[in-house]
Amino acid sequence: MRGRSYRWLAGAAAGLALIWAPASQAAQGDRSEALLRALSDAPGPPGFEEAVRALMVHEMQPNADSIEYDGLGSVIARQGSQGPKIMLDAHMDELGGVVRRTTKDGLLTMQMLGGWLDQALPDQRWIIIGSKGPVTAVTGIRDIHVASAEERAKVIPRDSLFLDVGARSAAEAEAMGVGPGDPVVPDSSFQSLNGGGRYVGKAFDDRVGCAVVVEALRRLRATGHPNSLYVAATVQEEVGLRGARTAADKIRPDVGLAIEGGVAGDTPGHSPEETQAALGAGPGIFLYDSSALPSRKLTALTRERAKAIGVPLQLDLVQGYGDDSAEIQKTAGGVPTVNLVVPVRYTHAHNGVMDKADFDRMVDLVVDLIQHLDAGTVAKIRDFSPTP
Repeated sequence: MRGRSYRWLAGAAAGLALIWAPASQAAQGDRSEALLRALSDAPGPPGFEEAVRALMVHEMQPNADSIEYDGLGSVIARQGSQGPKIMLDAHMDELGGVVRRTTKDGLLTMQMLGGWLDQALPDQRWIIIGSKGPVTAVTGIRDIHVASAEERAKVIPRDSLFLDVGARSAAEAEAMGVGPGDPVVPDSSFQSLNGGGRYVGKAFDDRVGCAVVVEALRRLRATGHPNSLYVAATVQEEVGLRGARTAADKIRPDVGLAIEGGVAGDTPGHSPEETQAALGAGPGIFLYDSSALPSRKLTALTRERAKAIGVPLQLDLVQGYGDDSAEIQKTAGGVPTVNLVVPVRYTHAHNGVMDKADFDRMVDLVVDLIQHLDAGTVAKIRDFSPTP
């Protein structure tokens, strides 16, 4: 990142933290919604997580014994100093892009960051985080009046797209403070979706997970637990699960819990062989994804605790999905992990949809699970000795 962009981002992150401070003191009914709103609206594509990191530090610090960082910028908040090391993980980054070059006509091209579908990219609004502040842009699309019949039926490839900031020349674009290396995020503000207990916004993968770990840390401070709890808000998940690996290398956990935005399959066009999760039916647990197989004993405990506290738990297996638990489980000689998800519709696009009840139940489950991961339970989970 260019130094000038970084300086603006750092200032923006500090400003966001100050704006957010009153919201963290809201009543319970409003606090989690305000937290989700602030996290969803914050800009943070892979490698450019400064604004999200400032929010996470601000929210975790009052309930943590210490805050530290790994070498990539992941935040690690510790609560407690005795008992097994439990790593509770959520990633801060979202899908986005970075400006590649400026044309002589003042248009910009973009390198995508993360797993975008080409169908999701044309004719969308974006925010470029430039040296002088945020700049609105739109991805161009061919006009139907001039597109051939063959062209109308084709997906527009990403490499033919450009960002239009309204500049007439490269010099005008530069004067706006945008240029190569600047991060780009979707322009899609958080909203309550018509008062039905559901929200629409960007980056629920994985800002919903970030909100879960913040709320869990707050509640566990009040109720107590038998562990050394390490809450990791990681970077660069969308480009290779990178921050999870470096954070886990520092923590060397005994058990890992990854919290993610799941894949809801309750809209037309989905097959139950792709995903079986539905909004409003409770949090989910992945029994398989393309990157990880969960610990069978930890999975069994999660299902047991969900039943004990009356939380409906959706079981899912998803191809084409990777999550931080895959890297956590490969550290420290092997770590039992599970990936728990809040179902989200339309995850890798501008407008995701989630259900508040799924979020609340996920917080309940995570808090209860950590309270029951005492030394004896963790030892049994980590014991692979053959039974007589």
